[in-house]
Amino acid sequence: MRAIHSFSALILSLFLLTGFSACYGASERETTSAPTAARKETTPRDVSQTPAANGATTELPSMASQQSKSHYDVMPLSREKVAALAKNLSKESFRVTQNAGTEPAFCGNLVDNHKQGTYVCVVCGLPLFSSKSKFDSGTGWPSFFQPFDPLHVAEHTDNTLGMSRTEINCARCSAHLGHVFNDGPRPTGMRYCLNSASLNFFEDGQPLPPESQPIGADQPAKSAGSKTETAYFAGGCFWGLEHYFQLGSGVISAESGYMQGKTDHPDYDQVCSHGTGHAETVKVVYDPSRISYRRLLEAFFVMHDPTQLNRQGPDYGDQYRSGLFTVDADQEREARAYVEELTKSGRFGKPIVTVIEPAKTFWPAEDYHQDYIAKTGRSCHVSNPWKETAKAK
Repeated sequence: MRAIHSFSALILSLFLLTGFSACYGASERETTSAPTAARKETTPRDVSQTPAANGATTELPSMASQQSKSHYDVMPLSREKVAALAKNLSKESFRVTQNAGTEPAFCGNLVDNHKQGTYVCVVCGLPLFSSKSKFDSGTGWPSFFQPFDPLHVAEHTDNTLGMSRTEINCARCSAHLGHVFNDGPRPTGMRYCLNSASLNFFEDGQPLPPESQPIGADQPAKSAGSKTETAYFAGGCFWGLEHYFQLGSGVISAESGYMQGKTDHPDYDQVCSHGTGHAETVKVVYDPSRISYRRLLEAFFVMHDPTQLNRQGPDYGDQYRSGLFTVDADQEREARAYVEELTKSGRFGKPIVTVIEPAKTFWPAEDYHQDYIAKTGRSCHVSNPWKETAKAK
């Protein structure tokens, strides 16, 4: 286990001394802090220039849209709405979220929760953290190395207790969550330290309530076309493809993984050894009523060079091959028609070597590959396809 930063260790010691013996005793801030709605307004970190662990910055959507890249409504709720929601909280959750309280260490019900799922705000239901980023910090509070979405968690300076810390709040309802420290594990180096009382947990497979679902998810389907569909794209390193596919309007999610190989549950090292036959692939889940498969194809052929065989730029190997792995006859027909259209246009000047074949099992890549560019702030040779396709029209 990583050694805890001396500054964080001091805070931990203070918490242990003040409340460990009684799990629901008064905490160090309960009696001095005003309710959240009356405290300093919190705002999400300026994620258009979010500092990454390596000092670089990550370009992410602006808050001006009031919609996160995960397609959740993050418009701040009115104080009246927050007050109404807070009336339904337990005494402990109210104390923590509305009065900036802190539960004593090792007393929260989610500290040792090892199930897979999503942690949402206990007040408004906004998804805040995923089990994929949860780790055992040894501090006695649920700890995560990154939020569910950067725009879902707000930060501001907390100068109480004679020290300067960074408080974290729900971006939608300003509920107090805990604090964030820079002594976490890779890849972010951050430790988001939360109170269990500020969260509700939904295990994978358990339906999320309407307030915890993305925009449009709670609307009844008017036709088959309003349901989500899935498409698979292989075009070199999956980091860039995943990053930019997620920015497409109508794209619900993009996930890095491996496909079309001959072994089950491959890992990155096995794929790179060229013995499994897998291609680095991005799984795209999208709403066909908002974005078409054709538009996804257009973006895909902007993001990579389909004339390069078993490589993409500086990356060589069959895992970097160009491929469209179709889920049904309609996708295959549309994919082949578009490739033929591109070939006839002479746009690339060389033969297109993109393979088109029925999709096999998709194996998700390791956690550190997911949202890699957003996590690290690293640049990528892949260009933004949504700007390019807009210019072409």
